Amino acid sequence: MKPAGKPLGPIPPGWGCVDGVLAVDGVPVTDLVARAGDTPLFVYATSLLDARVAQLRAAMPARLALHYAVKANPYSPLVAHMAGLVDGFDIASGGELAILRGVGIDPRRVSFAGPGKRDRELEAAIAAGVTLNCESEGEADRALAIGQRLGVTPRLAIRVNPDFDLKGSGMKMGGGAKPFGIDAVRVPALARRLVAAGVDWRGFHIFAGSQSLDSAAVIETQSQTVALALRLAAEAGVPLPHCNLGGGMGIPYFPGDTPVDLAAIGAALGERLDALGPDAADTQFCVELGRYLVGEAGVYLCRVVDRKESHGEVYLVTDGGLHHQLAASGNFGTVVRRNYPVAIATRFAAEVEEEASIVGCLCTPLDRLADKAGFPRAEPGDLVAVFCAGAYGASASPSAFLGQGPALEMLV
Repeated sequence: MKPAGKPLGPIPPGWGCVDGVLAVDGVPVTDLVARAGDTPLFVYATSLLDARVAQLRAAMPARLALHYAVKANPYSPLVAHMAGLVDGFDIASGGELAILRGVGIDPRRVSFAGPGKRDRELEAAIAAGVTLNCESEGEADRALAIGQRLGVTPRLAIRVNPDFDLKGSGMKMGGGAKPFGIDAVRVPALARRLVAAGVDWRGFHIFAGSQSLDSAAVIETQSQTVALALRLAAEAGVPLPHCNLGGGMGIPYFPGDTPVDLAAIGAALGERLDALGPDAADTQFCVELGRYLVGEAGVYLCRVVDRKESHGEVYLVTDGGLHHQLAASGNFGTVVRRNYPVAIATRFAAEVEEEASIVGCLCTPLDRLADKAGFPRAEPGDLVAVFCAGAYGASASPSAFLGQGPALEMLV
């Protein structure tokens, strides 16, 4: 009987196979590795990016804008491709603003959230015309002072810390004490003050959580967010030109995970926005998505450099590891380690033959890409594919650890 091993996460749809080898749009990954010249290599598929945005456009209400959260993947060619697909961009640092400007994206399509913005980042954003989502009264005061010094009217919104969070969220961004945003009860007073100061008032940014696969929870949170934004604007007596509803929708990573019901979420949000009164007739709504847009469009490829056994267990040692794929190793916020979707890319169509663990090249037992899972027999030279690698991979991992250096990246 073939060993089953621990289960692996579900491989996302859209990936192909040519002559038994994992393929991207009909091109075997062996060819892509040869083109890149080495491994490890991140590959991002434009066809999958295009398809995901098309799915969202079809499911979501027409008045809803789509924003890309650059923190999910700031690789410049990918960001440039996204510029033709989405309506706006959300950044979390001056460095991300520089990336956007480097590929020619209009700063007026950009909003900037995140605590701890330095004065030089505020100044660069204000001078460029970026919308600042103020995370505190103090940050708002600094933005006003910088705008006055520059002789520029700042574009300001308030990031709201809502009284609720997103149920089932892998990362809760609202509800209770948080470093993010301004507590909802304090928002009306600041909104009145900013409007009175003559800023280019841009409304609210309300982000309750991310990486939820609970469609009902996403629907409920979006409805609560719309209601909160309207209530705060009414209490403040200010218009609501724009409301960023945050993100929330996750992707399947682990065994048993299932995708969100995009059609149900879109239909519910459409009904909610259609029911709005005249006070919100001109309000622009958007969702801010990162991993949901790009996560499943990426694969991480590394090469088996050694095959060894220890106390009867098989280890496939690769030239990759947690220094590029911290999340897949289970060391990026995961409490209980579970296997990502992982495959032997050069034996993609082969049957499971053995139980093996796939590990990286670092001198730590934490460096494990797959734990005791079922794979075809692999030998040195075979390629390993870690899926769901399009988000929080290359830029969210400690590439300098042990002097290993960054992985190569490629957009195809």
